[in-house]
Amino acid sequence: MNSRDLTLVSSATLIGAVASAIIVRCFFTNPKQQSSHKTSNSNGFLQQNRVFRDPFDPSKRKEYISWDDYFMAIAFLSAQRSKDPNRQVGACLVSQNGVILGIGYNGFPRGCSDDKLPWAKKSRNGDALETKYPYVCHAEVNAILNTNHASAAGQVRKHQPQMDQVTIKFEEPQMIA
Repeated sequence: MNSRDLTLVSSATLIGAVASAIIVRCFFTNPKQQSSHKTSNSNGFLQQNRVFRDPFDPSKRKEYISWDDYFMAIAFLSAQRSKDPNRQVGACLVSQNGVILGIGYNGFPRGCSDDKLPWAKKSRNGDALETKYPYVCHAEVNAILNTNHASAAGQVRKHQPQMDQVTIKFEEPQMIA
């Protein structure tokens, strides 16, 4: 494996790990549990305005995210990395047995400056090279290029969040005509 492949694999692994950590934080931190509203469920008890599971309860938690929602949330989160001013698209490639193979978003290919190439949808003089379309790679293509190879070893650094939270909406934004 050459250094380019190792870099691609390491990047995809790191992005996957960070995306998973953010998704876990977003979906498993329930704002209702942090409020002063006192509630309890059948498997838990109330302590300091938060619901905690009974440590002797052998049953699994019932309010976990489905696999489809989990993978779709990763795709939506990946879309947030796109610098395209008109459309943000993410992709998450998953094996038949539920293993994430790669993630990606629409943007310029690796190594191309997103400051020097155009982001316009249309050209004032009709020149296609003055638009984003000849340069932007689809999210699905980038996910394939970022495919995670299980045999590769990468280094993971500690994530330093730059945002307090990430909100993921499963609804498509309304198009304004």
